[in-house]
Amino acid sequence: MVESLTKSINPDKESARHRPRLHRRHSVLPGFGLAMGITLTYLSLLVLLPISAAFLKASALGWDGFWQVATEPRALAAYRLSFGASFLAALVNAAAGLLIAWVLVRYRFPGRRLLDALVDLPFALPTAVAGITLTAVLAPNGWIGQWLAPWGIRAAFTPLGVVIALMFISLPFVVRTVQPVLQDLDVEIEEAAASLGAGRWQTVTRVMLPEVWPALLTGTTLAFARAVGEYGSVVFIAGNMPMKTEIAPLLIITKLEQYDYAGATAIGVVMLVSSFTLLWLINRLQRWSARRASG
Repeated sequence: MVESLTKSINPDKESARHRPRLHRRHSVLPGFGLAMGITLTYLSLLVLLPISAAFLKASALGWDGFWQVATEPRALAAYRLSFGASFLAALVNAAAGLLIAWVLVRYRFPGRRLLDALVDLPFALPTAVAGITLTAVLAPNGWIGQWLAPWGIRAAFTPLGVVIALMFISLPFVVRTVQPVLQDLDVEIEEAAASLGAGRWQTVTRVMLPEVWPALLTGTTLAFARAVGEYGSVVFIAGNMPMKTEIAPLLIITKLEQYDYAGATAIGVVMLVSSFTLLWLINRLQRWSARRASG
């Protein structure tokens, strides 16, 4: 009687006993353990191992020696130029990249595909070629430099030239990050804002910009990170004058040529820690802005 009562109360449980057990489906792709192991091994060999070697080499100086090399006047001037020029170039590219992405997404005109392909030119062009080209164009007797000279503006062999070179190599990061977001943004949103009486400026600042802001911040961060470590396109146009137009990567190369490996890695560690800290802060700001936009 108890057994029959159990069947009547929970027939599914009773029938499940006699049901044939199904085999678990195995995925074609590797499981979590294997995939995670390959991922950690790959990242360790390419990222963690070189970074650890840099910290280990710099530790040979001791804390006093490290601080003396990292804070010498020549190094501080190189930090100011590298981070300052990179930050300025990223800010300019944030505005210019947003405008270029908007034009490529919202308008149809002859030569649009060619203009879209030109955005990726800094990716394909060797940085040394870009540096030589910019130096030749912006020199006092160059195509553009000769028009700037009467106004007393010197671009080549000055910090201005460093900013221009960093703008050139970091522009695609902003455009290619913002462009997909604008493509996914429906035009009907703009039309709805206009139908509700919003002007063009209100539509851009209150409707479009909040949607694009996280992607724009990400692209600007990537542009800044790319510009901080740039060497090839800057070394030709900067002039490489210590305390004036010498960037931090060039100072690292100079110390390596002098067989000062510990000093080179000390400056490299400063650049690495500074870049990581800035990226972490900007990523936190990006998450905050994304939560604020979604909330």
